[in-house]
Amino acid sequence: MLELKNVKRGRIRDYADRYKKAIFMPTDIKLEHNPLWNIKADCAFPSATQNEITAKDAANLLKNGIKVVAEGANMPSTLEATKLFLEAKILYGPAKAANAGGVATSGLEMSQNSARISWTREEVDDKLHKIMISIHRNCYETAEKYGTPGNLVNGANIAGFLKVADAMLDQGLV
Repeated sequence: MLELKNVKRGRIRDYADRYKKAIFMPTDIKLEHNPLWNIKADCAFPSATQNEITAKDAANLLKNGIKVVAEGANMPSTLEATKLFLEAKILYGPAKAANAGGVATSGLEMSQNSARISWTREEVDDKLHKIMISIHRNCYETAEKYGTPGNLVNGANIAGFLKVADAMLDQGLV
């Protein structure tokens, strides 16, 4: 798929046509739920649009044995879907944590530009890897500290709030 997209500048439909195990779902269809989320799988990585996984989709994923949902878009799961994932106690990576890699990468790019330096691909990847580990640890430990162990949604929300509150205190705004 990387060669198809990056070298040949091809379409995902071409990949799905060639490899029959891949399923192509056009994005222009408007349905009550996305049939993509009916497929039996261990992991799901919603990465297209906001609210693409509805409660019905989440229920289908859970019924089919999903173990991991890691969001790669801005809020791809509805609030109702998120609640179902949390109740089922699957590994659920909310967008504000799981999708933070893009923001972190932009920060690394700005650091390089500001310092007028250039890191190798491996150096950037290593820095990003450490950032993502730190984000996960912070979400996990914060959730545990505030009474909701394993709930990365609460951990991410509380950790984010604390970071802003601490900055406001440091600036003398509160």
